[in-house]
Amino acid sequence: MQLFIGNKNYSSWSLRPWILLTEAGIPFEERRLRLSWEPDSDFKRTLLALAPTGRVPLLVDGDGTAVWDSLAISETIAERFPGKHLWPEDAKARARARSVTAEMHSGFGALRTAFGMNLEARLPEVGARVLREDAAARADVARVDALFSEALAASGGPFLFGLRFGIADAFYAPVCTRVRTFSLPLSAAAAAYVERILALPSFLAWERDALAEHDWVAEDEPYRTKPA
Repeated sequence: MQLFIGNKNYSSWSLRPWILLTEAGIPFEERRLRLSWEPDSDFKRTLLALAPTGRVPLLVDGDGTAVWDSLAISETIAERFPGKHLWPEDAKARARARSVTAEMHSGFGALRTAFGMNLEARLPEVGARVLREDAAARADVARVDALFSEALAASGGPFLFGLRFGIADAFYAPVCTRVRTFSLPLSAAAAAYVERILALPSFLAWERDALAEHDWVAEDEPYRTKPA
């Protein structure tokens, strides 16, 4: 399998299937492309030759089948590797995990807009300002806090749905990076979960690559000018 991804510093959507595959120990070939939305860029030309969206992440199976969209990719992986138990085995927990995963996939618009993933940055002043001024962003952060706390209390942790890292954890891993970058306030249990995700060897490997990129993409940093 080949997984096409964007810049590791910025591409939250790419992180989801990458960390899922890596944590599950499923082998794949990483194909990293520099993010660019220009129609004639290498990024667009490469992706549009494989799938109609021209976006990352994109999974290409051994037989050439292309799967786009992070949720479709995750479901495909879970279907192909049932022994990895990427969804909870218990039916009620599985329904809950699917619900919170879909909530992340389709919601949290204010959080995404205000707090883009940016691993090399530390922007607590931006986080504080946005939380003062943007009620929708405050509500999204409060919902993340409640979601983490409730899931961990119900499952016993250390991951959202128990002992195994699963699809739900992969979908919220980019949010964990935003909590750190923007110093977003969480309760103790939710904050401890964030620290566990950011300490995973798989995430640390992703982060090392991200910090080595030194690649400024202005569209992904509307909240500041180019760093020195």
